[in-house]
Amino acid sequence: MERNVKNASKIKLLALDVDGVLTDGSLNIGAEGELFKAFNARDGLGLSCLLRSGVRVAIITGRKSAIIHRRAEELGITELYEGIKDKRKILADLAAAGGLEQDEIAYMGDDLNDLPALLYAGLACAPADAAPEVISASSFVAANNGGRGAVREAAELILKAQGKWNEIVNAYMKQGQGDSQ
Repeated sequence: MERNVKNASKIKLLALDVDGVLTDGSLNIGAEGELFKAFNARDGLGLSCLLRSGVRVAIITGRKSAIIHRRAEELGITELYEGIKDKRKILADLAAAGGLEQDEIAYMGDDLNDLPALLYAGLACAPADAAPEVISASSFVAANNGGRGAVREAAELILKAQGKWNEIVNAYMKQGQGDSQ
């Protein structure tokens, strides 16, 4: 569902929650701690394309996980914030440090704890299976669920609005680009 996504062309930073956005929200915990998280390769390629196109990507999560460190490293995401209770404050800090306006920030979240960040961001995004309150607060709701391509949709929305998507596709038609997935 697209409401008012015209400001997608202004986005310089996409910040993401993890559980329910980059993953399907399942928590697989054993006696020694978190066992695994399943990530979507298409989401990963979308994030790689954003980074290659000059759009910053940040991960802001309430949990702490060695697994998300590994995934961020694979994708080249250097802005990782874990154990965060106030995601809105992190967005405001990122804006201040990077000289960004609110309308240059997109955020994708799926549950109630993401609402302050979603309300702060210039482009609020949600996966299709987000909480109803999150969907109501979002200007872009993906057709796909969290961990199932929702992040890729947001990445494509931003890149298409900025006129960069066709260039990316054309580059792939010529040869692989070496992006991480």
